[in-house]
Amino acid sequence: MFDIKILGNDDKKCTIEISGEIDIYSGPDFRKKLYAVISEEEKDLVLDLCNLNYIDSMGLGILVGALKRVKEQQHDIIIMNPQNTVRKLFRITGLDKVFIIKENET
Repeated sequence: MFDIKILGNDDKKCTIEISGEIDIYSGPDFRKKLYAVISEEEKDLVLDLCNLNYIDSMGLGILVGALKRVKEQQHDIIIMNPQNTVRKLFRITGLDKVFIIKENET
């Protein structure tokens, strides 16, 4: 189970908190909700993952697809505050070279 909350929204970016777990079961609903935000908010997305406990390959694939959509709009996705286990998955898969990953928003 996961949750998506919009924490902030200004002219340049939309900050979203993603919490819980994203796996093969919650993936389709996660994709639908994340892509809806991308369609509504044509700006940079900041995904705060501090409360995301687990993400599997399906969830990572959804994030890659989301990045492609956002890049088509000339924007970017910034991953904020991933937990160590999630950060390790980004590193192992090489996605730490694809996404901008930060600890604290500046």
